[in-house]
Amino acid sequence: MLSSLQVMRVASRPSKPQMSKSVVTVSIAVLLLVASNLSADSRRDYLMIVGSTTIHPMSQLVIKRIMENSDLRAPMVQPTGSGGGLSLFCNGNDELDPDITLASRPIRQSELEKCKLNGVNEIVEVKIGYDGVIFAQSRDATPIKLTRYDIYRALAKWFPNPDEGEPLIANPHSTWKDVNGDFPDTPISVRGPSKGSGTRYILERLAMEEGCRIAEGMVELEEEDPWQYRLICRTIRDDDAYVEVGENDELNVDALTENANALAIVSYGVLEAHEDLIRPLTIDGIAPDFEAIRNGSYLISRPLYLYARKSSANLYPGFREYLAEFTSEEAWSKSGYLRSIGLVPMLAEERKKYAAVANTLTPMDF
Repeated sequence: MLSSLQVMRVASRPSKPQMSKSVVTVSIAVLLLVASNLSADSRRDYLMIVGSTTIHPMSQLVIKRIMENSDLRAPMVQPTGSGGGLSLFCNGNDELDPDITLASRPIRQSELEKCKLNGVNEIVEVKIGYDGVIFAQSRDATPIKLTRYDIYRALAKWFPNPDEGEPLIANPHSTWKDVNGDFPDTPISVRGPSKGSGTRYILERLAMEEGCRIAEGMVELEEEDPWQYRLICRTIRDDDAYVEVGENDELNVDALTENANALAIVSYGVLEAHEDLIRPLTIDGIAPDFEAIRNGSYLISRPLYLYARKSSANLYPGFREYLAEFTSEEAWSKSGYLRSIGLVPMLAEERKKYAAVANTLTPMDF
C-alpha cells in the first residue's frame, strides 16, 4: 500500500504551482482515497472523476447506466467543484491524478498553462449542454423582478466613495428597499456558491460585473484602474447579507422554506426538482425557462463541460464507455434521461459535433 506520507509528498509536488488551501485539502483527501485502493505494484482498474457538483448528479446517472450493462468497476467520483476539479486534473499524468473533470464553466487560460506545465498536453473538451444560474425564492414570498444592476447593488462588497477620503466604501445597502425603491423593506439575505465554484464564477462575471458596468464611470474605470474595477465589480460581500453554502444546492432549498424573505442561487436542475417549493426570479425581464437558457436570452446561463485526459483512454477501464454514454442520444438529447434532472440539451448539430470529439478523442488546441 502507498503510505499517507507518500501521498502527502505527491500532493505537495513542490516543483508545481501552489494550489489554494481548500484545493490542497481536497487533493489530499482524493489522493488518500485512491491510495487506499492501490498496492505499490498495481495499477488502478477504475476511472477517477472529479469536478462540478452541478454536473455530479448527471454523471452519477450516466455511471449507473454503464454499470447496469457492463462488468466494469465503478469509478471513484469526488464532487470537488469546478475550480477544484480543474486544479486536480491539471496536476499531472500520474496514477493518482483524475482522468476526467466536470466543469460548469470553460477551462481558463491559466489552468491550461498549468496543465501544459505539468505534462497534461492532450485534453479532450466536450460540451455536454447548458444550465442556468437561478435566483430563487420561496413560493410563499412576494415575487420581485431583479435586474443585473440590482444584483450588483445588493451583493457587491465595495462601492466607489461619493465623498472625499478613501476611494472605496463597504456596501451601504442592508435591505432590498435600499437597492431598489420598488422592493420590499426586508433584509438582504442571499445564499450562494462559495469561491472556486463554477457557479460563483458565472455569478461574478455574468451577473455582478455586467450589472456593475451599468453604473456611471465603470466602463472607463476598467481601462484606467483595472484592479479597482475588479474590486468593485467582481467582489461579493462577505457579511451576513451573503452566506456561502458551499456546493450543496439542497441546503439552499431548505433555507428558503425556513425563511420566505431569503433568496438562493441554484442550478436549473434544482429548480425543476423543487418547483412546488421555490420559484425563479426573472432577470432583466427574462424568466429562466428551458428555451431561454438554451438560446442564451436568459443572461445568466452557462455551458457545461467535461474535460478528459486522452492519455487515460488505454490505461483505465471505463474511460471510453463513460464518454460514449454521456454523449449518447439516449442520455443528452431533448428526450434523453439527463433531461429529467436538469440538463438543457444542445441542438442536434452541436451534439453531433461534440459526440464526434468524444468518439475520436480529439484534443483541444492550446
